Amino acid sequence: MDAFFDGVTTFSDFLWGGTWGDTRILPVGIITIALLGTGLFFMLRLGFRPLLRVFPAFGELWSGRKSTGEGEITPWNALSTALSGQVGTGNLAGVATAITLGGPGAIFWMWVTALFGMAAAYAESSLAVRFRERHPDGQFHGGPMYYIKNGLGKNWGWLAVLFCIGTVLSAFATGGMIQANSVTQSALEAGTSLGFELQNWMVGVVLAALVFLVIIGGIKSIGNLAGKVVPVMAVAYVLCALFVLITHIDHIPGAFGQIFGQAFGLGQAAGGLAGYGVLAAVRAGVARGLFSNEAGQGSAPIAHAAAQTKNPVKQGEIAMLGVFIDTLVICTMTALVILVVEGAYPNDDGTTAAYAWQATSLEASAITTAAFSNGMFGGAWVILAAQALFAFTTIIGWSYYAETSLTYVLGDWAAKPFRYVWVAVAFVGTLILNVDGLWRFGDVANSWMLLPNVVALLMLSGVVVSMTKRFDKTGELPPNWAGDDWGTTETPDDTITAVSPDGSGEDSKPNA
Repeated sequence: MDAFFDGVTTFSDFLWGGTWGDTRILPVGIITIALLGTGLFFMLRLGFRPLLRVFPAFGELWSGRKSTGEGEITPWNALSTALSGQVGTGNLAGVATAITLGGPGAIFWMWVTALFGMAAAYAESSLAVRFRERHPDGQFHGGPMYYIKNGLGKNWGWLAVLFCIGTVLSAFATGGMIQANSVTQSALEAGTSLGFELQNWMVGVVLAALVFLVIIGGIKSIGNLAGKVVPVMAVAYVLCALFVLITHIDHIPGAFGQIFGQAFGLGQAAGGLAGYGVLAAVRAGVARGLFSNEAGQGSAPIAHAAAQTKNPVKQGEIAMLGVFIDTLVICTMTALVILVVEGAYPNDDGTTAAYAWQATSLEASAITTAAFSNGMFGGAWVILAAQALFAFTTIIGWSYYAETSLTYVLGDWAAKPFRYVWVAVAFVGTLILNVDGLWRFGDVANSWMLLPNVVALLMLSGVVVSMTKRFDKTGELPPNWAGDDWGTTETPDDTITAVSPDGSGEDSKPNA
């Protein structure tokens, strides 16, 4: 088993970091190039529209508390469900790891990644609504597998199946077992601090029961819980972080100075050291930013496809807020707390470091916990609670992603049996020992699902641009791919009009 995980680690390092063993093959990983490149491509093709539409999108989200069309859950609950998968351990451990590996400058590149990621999120979620299907049971299903099938055609069915397999594997590893393990560690630490000892299986039983109560009702139950819990969870965490920042307000200018300075190697030694520092910041910031917000990975559009709306453009704008909230708000709060809170953090050699991210004895979420502990009374409990809640909601959200992918391949009959399987996954996750190996396997599985999605997004980029420009110019919505009337005002016949993927012209094809 160790040999297997060693091989997985080597392959994962190549995909995400560009190294093979001790040899650097590429400056950055293939996945970094694919996702960041796709986000930049859509940002340019859309004329930076995602940035210009951030504040109007918040208005659409507020209006989206009520349904505006057919679907399973409100646009508000669709975003909350997507956020339940996006906001997770990456917002706590991932940010700390990015700073440790790439220095404070990594946060700047995390922001850049998020800005481009908003364009990718807009594209994938608008396509998810555009090409979703209504199944015989009356429920809507959508996501990358459906816009591959209905947008690219039957000859690309293999790519949709490939995406589904990657999604199921990623769900079991990073969306299920790892998150369950994170909940377990939080519970065990809380128990120890209160003077009693919990067993892993005890946490597993409670967690499995809670997961069962939520997911047995399907996407409506998941969406209702996410719509209530996720906003409160996110706001509470941000308020705690703001309290720490306000009490350390004199350190904030220096933190931003570090972020911007080290992002470009300013203040570092000239020559090779500065160049290495910038490259490390880029690699760490981009990789952790992509891991945190999942933009372009293809998971969030599965949730947005269930929204009660007939407007792919507006739902795409709501979807891009998930990246904004996850990275530009929550991750930034975490990063600033880590950078401004001074203390005496232990090193392995017995000395102390001034900041938690500099301490050699701390890593990942332990860095965030230490910074919050020194920053406010009860700070450790804030992180324990956040880690448990973030991880629990991730388990809930990813159950729907895996279920949708599985039913695409096997049929709708597989939905209910799968929910019982997922409950077992949550329980088993509390017992796993090799978490690092599972993380690496999850990285490979994430790559497995996102590469087909990126290919589909680029091939359907013309459709995204066409329907966006058309809606901005006339307020006209495209007809549903299956021929349902979505209230178009100027479509003369039963066709779908789209700019060809290369942008060279337009072509039309029958709706049915």
